[in-house]
Amino acid sequence: MRRQQASSRPATLPVMAVAFRNRWAAVELHIVTGKGGTGKTTVAAALALALAADGRRTLLVEVEGRGGIAQLFDTPPLPYAERRIAIAPGGGEVHALPIDAEEALLEYLDMFYHLGRAGRGLRRLGFVDFVTTIAPGLRDVLLTGKAYEAVGPRRGGRPSYDAVIMDAPPTGRIAQFLNINTEVAGLAKGGPVHKQAESIMRLLRSKRTAVHFVTVLEEMPVQETLDGLRDVSEVGLPTGAVIVNMVRRAMLSEEDLTAARAGTLDREGVQKSLERVGVPAGEDILDGLLAEAREHALRVDLERAERRELDAAKRPVYELPALSDGIDLGGLYRLADELRDQGAGA
Repeated sequence: MRRQQASSRPATLPVMAVAFRNRWAAVELHIVTGKGGTGKTTVAAALALALAADGRRTLLVEVEGRGGIAQLFDTPPLPYAERRIAIAPGGGEVHALPIDAEEALLEYLDMFYHLGRAGRGLRRLGFVDFVTTIAPGLRDVLLTGKAYEAVGPRRGGRPSYDAVIMDAPPTGRIAQFLNINTEVAGLAKGGPVHKQAESIMRLLRSKRTAVHFVTVLEEMPVQETLDGLRDVSEVGLPTGAVIVNMVRRAMLSEEDLTAARAGTLDREGVQKSLERVGVPAGEDILDGLLAEAREHALRVDLERAERRELDAAKRPVYELPALSDGIDLGGLYRLADELRDQGAGA
């Protein structure tokens, strides 16, 4: 039984990834979504590092209030302010901003209605929480609005960041979250909130934005990804890449996978291989190993079938390996390197 040499990187760059290089430079707002459990926040953080390489500056925006960014970068809980959290290869910088809807609402009240300290008093009365609860569409405007501000020109007409990466809500809610015009239509027919929503939608529907989907090679996450790609396209938003996370390489050669699937692996050969490394191989051990080999072959088949489903969507597909040591800061840098090697940071 021959063990296939493990590799964390594709031997050749995926064709769609190469084609995506030319478009990547025009994207300023990268929205990262995915089904829970697929590593959405981890991928968003790795993408922020990848895009910050070679002296660039990126902003990683968190909108769900879970504190995931601080945990990944091993920093104390982040305040509602832009703060540098990492240095990328080549001297680039990654900044982070956890967006708080209540704080954002107070900013808007001050900006549009000049309430100043009076606006702060509304929080003590519970008004801010009341408004964002009964008008969830307004909450989405506030959250996306902060990302919009970060992308827009500032400081004398120059953008503060080369790219903004949003760790967005899960796939099942992403189209509704981003299609804020529909939500705002029931809140305001005009005025500053309505104008703000229109400005945000112009950015979201432009080539300056891309919505990326994180998945793993399992049936439910892949189906949610395909549904999300359709939903986002139907509301006129630009889809970006599909990022397949936690990819596990086949541990057997194609010949051995075929034999394992059919239950015809060389039992005697497996026994001799174990004995050569000093492992006694009784019948129970051999039965267990051959059963595991068959399960592995069937899993490989299922994952390849799910990958074909993703390929049929005709979007750029990137692959990130499953890290046996888990995700720490070193793991994030490794995933960022993987994305750059496949064209994501070009």
